[in-house]
Amino acid sequence: MAVKTRAAVLKGPHDIELIERELVCGPTEVIVKNHLMGICGSDKNFYRGKLPPKTAEFRQAPAFPFYLGHESGGTVVEVGSRVHEYRVGDKVMAFGWNNNFADYFKAPVTDLQPVPEGLDMDLASLGEPIACAMFAGMAAQVKLGDIVAVFGAGFAGQIIAQCAKASGAYRVVVVDVCEGKLRLAKELGADFTVNAAETDPVAAILDLTGGVGADVVVEAAGTEGAINQATQALAHGGKFVFYSWVTQPVRLDISRWHDDGFTFINACLVHHTREERFIWAPRALRPVAQGLVKIRPLITHEFKLSEIKEAFALVDKDDTAVKVVLRP
Repeated sequence: MAVKTRAAVLKGPHDIELIERELVCGPTEVIVKNHLMGICGSDKNFYRGKLPPKTAEFRQAPAFPFYLGHESGGTVVEVGSRVHEYRVGDKVMAFGWNNNFADYFKAPVTDLQPVPEGLDMDLASLGEPIACAMFAGMAAQVKLGDIVAVFGAGFAGQIIAQCAKASGAYRVVVVDVCEGKLRLAKELGADFTVNAAETDPVAAILDLTGGVGADVVVEAAGTEGAINQATQALAHGGKFVFYSWVTQPVRLDISRWHDDGFTFINACLVHHTREERFIWAPRALRPVAQGLVKIRPLITHEFKLSEIKEAFALVDKDDTAVKVVLRP
């Protein structure tokens, strides 16, 4: 039986609207009633017309019209004839691009995960971006006494900074160009913040470390400048943790990567295998369920799905917004 839903389509840059779609559940698919949806930084880029090359993540060509959305979770309402992993009524998190800005979405069974015990559904619906950021924070291998510099104080950067502090970092430095995001990072435990629009972050980090540099840098800003600044701010033999999805070619000063013996860590959970993700996501979400990493302060704006135009207009114009969510 077909399920009717409102769903978002991006017709072109800055041109998003809700249309009616019919979802028919295939034999290995699941239909989910949405609880809450989040707007990702990649969604903002798409909205601005910056579509990336096709990757394994997309089951549709990255071209307009583009059926947008991947951060969400909810309740299973229908399962395919060959699905044995889920039953109607199960709570699930989405881990795939399946037009999730909708009342209902359809996904292959491999693009879902059960909601971990003890995790509130608002947070579970953001399970994908939370787990990705937490995985990066854990994969950064922060040790007791490390000085960690996080470039980018968006949703992921804020989580990674908290994770670094909880892992025993001696000092956590957060770099961004938005003062509001930096204030939030300080409230959530960062030791130092640097407004890169006003102060050279490399000089600030070198000054803080006596000219040595940070033991670990995390690039979560997604710009050519931030990648190169993180490179210059890292200590000899340090760890460079790469989180951002940079969709356009950039020029990198990578001489130090070689000469200073950096360890380079690709910390993108969802771009590993689904099997790895299935094991890692519950582990990465455990500290969130425990309350060791705070997520709710990062949800800065909430809209109804019917207000999707207003939500994306805000995200496009207000860089101080950290995580904007919508409810059906």
